This record gives sequence, structure tokens and C-alpha cells, in this order.
Amino acid sequence: MSSQEQLQDWRDAALRIENEIRKAVIGQDGIVRLINVALFARGHVLLEGDVGVGKTTVLRAFARAIGGDFERVEGTVDLMPNDLVYHTYVDADGKPRIEPGPLLRHGERLTTFFFNEINRARPQVQSLLLRAMAERTVSAFNRDYSFPHMTVFADRNKVEKEETFELASAARDRFMFELRMETPRDPSVRRALVFDTAYHDVDALIDTVSPGLIDAFQLNAIAAHIQRSVSASEAMERYVMDLWDASQNPAAFDIRIDGVDMKRLILAGASPRGMSALLRAARVVAWLDGRSHLQPDDVRAILPSTLGHRVFFTPVYEMRRAQIADALIAQIIDKIATPR
Repeated sequence: MSSQEQLQDWRDAALRIENEIRKAVIGQDGIVRLINVALFARGHVLLEGDVGVGKTTVLRAFARAIGGDFERVEGTVDLMPNDLVYHTYVDADGKPRIEPGPLLRHGERLTTFFFNEINRARPQVQSLLLRAMAERTVSAFNRDYSFPHMTVFADRNKVEKEETFELASAARDRFMFELRMETPRDPSVRRALVFDTAYHDVDALIDTVSPGLIDAFQLNAIAAHIQRSVSASEAMERYVMDLWDASQNPAAFDIRIDGVDMKRLILAGASPRGMSALLRAARVVAWLDGRSHLQPDDVRAILPSTLGHRVFFTPVYEMRRAQIADALIAQIIDKIATPR
């Protein structure tokens, strides 16, 4: 089979995954596409949204469609770092036992690690997860454990703030995408979610998703092949570099936000890792569209989700992050000239 035929087969499988997810999740096509992009770009995803909008459902549906082994952890204030690595108990004979924890029990077969309500976990727990995300390894019992195929999905409840711990900048930077999942606005979707009993049984919904639509243990190789197959012109390279410069010094590009001193706004712009993630994701967008070259729309499609959480503001503006970040990214998209 030729390289182009392989890419087409994988693209067909990727689009099938999206179609299967939509059996269980309605009114969230944009979120489904972006999670799929992250999956084939080998990036981790942080979902934020109100209670009950379907964050857990969409992540469970993806885990089923991908295949491989799945693990879930509930974020709580009393969760400790060692709880991710091992747990102890007393067996029926009264003897103490140590068993591998959620990160270790599946070994290299772990493909999806879902951390529910990550902002309820202590910073020490988030730090351990940070290494697992960055290196896909952890150290325990005097050895390193590896899970090279793992993708971390996490969600964050934006409503409740008691007994929560905001993610550190370094932790947020490890997520390729930070996505906001809103309540659907389409009247027909809202009506279906309330009155169609099919959407009241989450387990039954997940069962409608066909399992193992792609070999999860080939995703790293598939992703590498996709990256090699999509090229960027010199004009596109200049465009992306301008976007990066604008994230670090927006005033130089005449970017203005009402009520904000642009010269005092930015503490740190996007990192090299962040820009690398942006390009990886943009190439996957182009591939899903059946193209072998980047276009500005590919970059703009993922810019808010990739860059918004990677630009850090000075303390006087950080409390207004949600509003200012959206306005800043919108201004960057508007002000930076696109290649023709």
C-alpha cells in the first residue's frame, strides 16, 4: 500500500471516529473535531464547562472508539500523588498488600487516562501528572514505568471554586488544547437532550459507539506520518512566526483591548512547545480536510484552543483572564496579515 493510500485509510478511520462519537454526543461537533485533532496530533486535552454539559460522556466515548486500556481518576482534595502510582490494603488473611495504582496497572497498554475534575486535586498530584504527560513515564518501586501510547484527558468544573486548586502555568502548557464545552444553544438539540430518553442513559449511549475503530498502539506512528505529509510554505511560516511574536508583544502589532494597557499586559507569551503544538494540530486539520499543505484557516481553526491558555498576563490583569484572553486571540487573528 502506498503512503497516500495509508493516509487516506487513516483519514477515513478518523472521520468514522467522529461519526461514532456523534451517536453519543449531540450539539458538540466543534468539540468533537478538536478532540479528534488532538488525538491524531498526540496532544493532551483539558475540557472546561458547566456541570452536566457532557464532558465526561464525550471523553468516555472517545476512549471507547480509540480502544486500548482506559483508566479514570476522580480529583478530590484528599487524593495524594502516591494514589496514582499504588494503593495499599489488608487482604483477607490480614496481610498488607501493595497493588499498582491507576497509572501503572495497565502497563504499556494504557491509551486513555481520564482525570475527572483535575482542579480538585492538590498541586502535588498535578505535578506528578505533569511528568506523566510530558514524558509518558513515572518512577516507582526503583524503576521507570512507561506508557508511550497514553493520551491524558482532563476536565475542570468552572462553577465550583471551593476546595479547588488552579492549575499551574507549566501544567496548563502541557495540554495541547484547553476547550470550553458550553451548553448547546440549538433549540432542537436542547429539546432532544431533555425529552429524548435515549440521552438519559449515559452507559447505553457509550455502548452505541463502535469500539476500537483504530489501532491505538499505532497512533504515534500514524501521527508522525501525518506530520511529514503536510508541508508549510515560506509565507505560512512567516505567518505563524508573526502570530508567535504577537502573543509576546501585541502592542507591536497595533493590537488593542479596551481598558487594557497593552504594554503591561503580557507576562509571558506562547512558548516554543506551545507553537510546536499549534503546528502539529494545524497539520492534522489540513490532513482531515484532505490536503497536504497548510492554509491560514487550518491555523485559525485551532488558534484559540491552542494559544489562549499559553499566554500569561501580569497579576493586575490575570483576574480577568477569561475575557482578556478571548479578546487578545480575536485581535491577533484579526490584525496579523494572512498569506495569499
